[in-house]
Amino acid sequence: MYARPKTIAEATHAMAAEGALAVGGGTDVYPAHVGRPLSRPLVDLSRVEGLRGISEMAECIRFGASTTWTDIVRAELPPAFDGLKAAAREVGSIQIQNRGTIAGNLCNASPAADGVPPLLSLDASVELASPTGRRVLPLASFITGYRRTALAPGEIVTAVIVPRPSPAARSAFVKLGARRYLVISILMAAAVLEIDSQGRIARAAVAVGAASPVAQRLPELEAELRGLAGKPSAIVAPRHLSGLAPIDDVRATAAYRLEAALSAVGEALDLAAGVA
Repeated sequence: MYARPKTIAEATHAMAAEGALAVGGGTDVYPAHVGRPLSRPLVDLSRVEGLRGISEMAECIRFGASTTWTDIVRAELPPAFDGLKAAAREVGSIQIQNRGTIAGNLCNASPAADGVPPLLSLDASVELASPTGRRVLPLASFITGYRRTALAPGEIVTAVIVPRPSPAARSAFVKLGARRYLVISILMAAAVLEIDSQGRIARAAVAVGAASPVAQRLPELEAELRGLAGKPSAIVAPRHLSGLAPIDDVRATAAYRLEAALSAVGEALDLAAGVA
C-alpha cells in the first residue's frame, strides 16, 4: 500500500494500517531499504497541509514536522537557535538538507542524529497527532532508546515546539566526525547559555549526542555553570559525563568518545559564551 494523504486526519488514518511506515523526506527510510523491497505500507507525508514551516508565537517557536534543514538554516531565528542552525548545516549534503525534515531526524532515533542535542538543549517538545487527538511530549521522553520512540500506532509527529528563549540566550553546536562533511557523528555537543549583565551565567543547558543510546543532557554540569563568570570550559570534568554510556564501534572506542566529549562540551560552552 502506498498512501499520499493531504490532511493530518488522512495521514493518521493511513498510519493506522499494521506496520505502516511514515516517510517525510525519505533520507533515512530509503537508504535503510537498499537492496530489499519495501514490504510495509508506505505513508508519504510530504504533501500533508500545514506540516511545513516555522511559526513564531508569543510563548514558543513551532517547527512544522516537514520543515527541512535548509528551511531552518535560512530562517531568521533568535541567537539561541544558532546551535540548531549549525547542526542543520551538518546534516549530510546540501541535497539531504533540502529534503530531510526535522521530524524525520527525531523519528529515526539514531544516537548520532545531529538535530537531537541542540533541540534537547532548547527544551524542545514534540507534538503528536492520532485519530483520537493530539498530545505533546518533551523530546527527552519522545526518544526512548536506540531507534525507538514513543509513537503509538496511527500517530505522526506534527511539530517540534521550542519555548521562546530569553533574548540573552546564545548557543553553539560542535560535531566530531572522521572528516569535515558527509559523515556520521562520532560525538556531538550542544550548549545554550544565558549571560547576565554582570557577565555571569544565569542559565545553562548542555547536551551530548552519539555517546549513549539517546542523546543526554548534563544536569550536574548545568548546575555548576550557573553563576560562573569567565571561560566555562575551565570547569568541565569527567564527573560531569557520568550519565553517558558510549560504545565501541567502527567509528571510535568508548574511551575516545569520553575524551572527545570533554573537549567538545568545553568548546561548545566557550562558543556559546563568546569566549572561544
